[in-house]
Amino acid sequence: MPLHVPPAPAPALRSVLTALGSPTAVREARTPSLRSAQHPAIPDLPLPLHVLDHVTPEGVSATRLAGWRFLIRCGDRAVAAAETRLTADGWTFSHFFEGPYVTSTERALRQAESVTQPYQPRLLSVPGLYMLTLWLHGDCASDGTGGHPAATDLLVPLAPAPPGIAAHLPHRVADLLPVLTHRVTPAAPPLLGSPA
Repeated sequence: MPLHVPPAPAPALRSVLTALGSPTAVREARTPSLRSAQHPAIPDLPLPLHVLDHVTPEGVSATRLAGWRFLIRCGDRAVAAAETRLTADGWTFSHFFEGPYVTSTERALRQAESVTQPYQPRLLSVPGLYMLTLWLHGDCASDGTGGHPAATDLLVPLAPAPPGIAAHLPHRVADLLPVLTHRVTPAAPPLLGSPA
């Protein structure tokens, strides 16, 4: 079943195309593979990037849209990514980058295409764990900007994943979210006067 990739806002795409067309933006980017590309650089697979801020005591996750991330293809492979963010003036280009999350995202998307149930791919960042996941959201009609992970959605941790969490292994949100919440929640300090 193909994934239902939501369309990125037109201004976000335009900002990435403008940055790719700017020799200054590409030259100053810390992406050697983008600077030395032999083929035209093309933005592809825009994914809304959500951040998991916290989980309520009832187990509801609070997420917010942080931007749109585009894989940048040169020829037949992704060599970098571009990120956009929403400002008071609208969507704007933020930065180019490369590294393990580019290839890991591409791999996770290929894996997800073999799933029989339709999903909308998104990215979910868990800053407290330095973790990024491919979030396969069940509401394919959504525009990708809102919502929170449903219990039946899938999260695929991208490599490198935190210790003890296997990269590229899909987990139902209902199974993985409690583990993430436990890891992010700081341990309560001991009460004064209690034995250590």
